[in-house]
Amino acid sequence: MGTRGRPRHPDVLTPAEWRVVDMVRHGMSNREIARRRGISTDAVKFHVANAVLKLGLDRRAELRTWRGVPVDSALRGQGEPAMAMQLGVIGQIARPVGDIQTAVDFYGKVLGLPHLYTFGDLAFFDCGGTRLFLSANDGPVGEPSVLYFQVDDIQVAYDELRGRGVEFENAPHLIHKHDNGVEEWMAFFPDPDGHLLAIMAQVAPA
Repeated sequence: MGTRGRPRHPDVLTPAEWRVVDMVRHGMSNREIARRRGISTDAVKFHVANAVLKLGLDRRAELRTWRGVPVDSALRGQGEPAMAMQLGVIGQIARPVGDIQTAVDFYGKVLGLPHLYTFGDLAFFDCGGTRLFLSANDGPVGEPSVLYFQVDDIQVAYDELRGRGVEFENAPHLIHKHDNGVEEWMAFFPDPDGHLLAIMAQVAPA
């Protein structure tokens, strides 16, 4: 007789747990995760507790610096790491806004920037190859914009910058997976004045 229930998932975490863990690593509260995922805060707490237990961690905060990558992630199939890491190219600039639709109308219709896509309270525009990221939930309007440095290999960049004394707020984590399979990975760190910077990588499926 076969066993009852769901079959064992091939990864250390289930897809639902991965989604919640990535949001924890992005610095979101349980309430914000619940709102973005459209689930209850109890469901978020359940996934967090399961992930902490499975990973052998002591508390939720340790998920922020956990370096795990899903077994089916494009990041695992990226190939040989880059020989050297060099920052310079700004891949994205983030700006908090009061109302996402008002901002989309202004940057798109008034300023004429090419609109890339919108999902929920996040919108993206192209500024001559640099992506403008608008968010209605990243903090009070007026805070400094976040600069995102594009890197070829985010794991190599993370390790090299840590070796130079950079203190990251979180480990590299998946931000979004596009319909074509391209994954967006990021990790955040403060500058000497406490303003956020980030490294980012777009990883295509092998």
